[in-house]
Amino acid sequence: MLVSSSGGHWVQLNRLLPAFEDCEKVFVTTEAKYQDTVGKNKFLLVPDANRWNKLRVIYLALVMLKHILIIRPDVVVSTGAAPGFFALFFGKRLGAKTIWLDSIANVDELSLSGKKVKRYADLWLTQWEHLATPDGPKYEGAVL
Repeated sequence: MLVSSSGGHWVQLNRLLPAFEDCEKVFVTTEAKYQDTVGKNKFLLVPDANRWNKLRVIYLALVMLKHILIIRPDVVVSTGAAPGFFALFFGKRLGAKTIWLDSIANVDELSLSGKKVKRYADLWLTQWEHLATPDGPKYEGAVL
């Protein structure tokens, strides 16, 4: 399961696709218009939400939980933001391997979701070398 919000998060997620070339992919994002870009792969929508609208965040969490329960992914990969956090949160609890790659836009510090996801990510990555620490996130390069 490949999860991101729209915009730059989606672009960065798609830059990772060569790593999943031989895998069955399920894309999850907040914009219906992206369905045309995923070919014959499964495509699921979640509502867009952020910390300023608590009810919308709860709705996003419930929709993501539904998707995770139905799909039962082996691996969950996200470039952020809130949809990715909830995907890793629920995916980890159901036994999925989880990978978080914080957005390259977060040059000064990790995103809020990137900070909160630490305990649910099997692989926790930043795209900025100066944000890496011995306890994570790790730096392995940038996708842009």
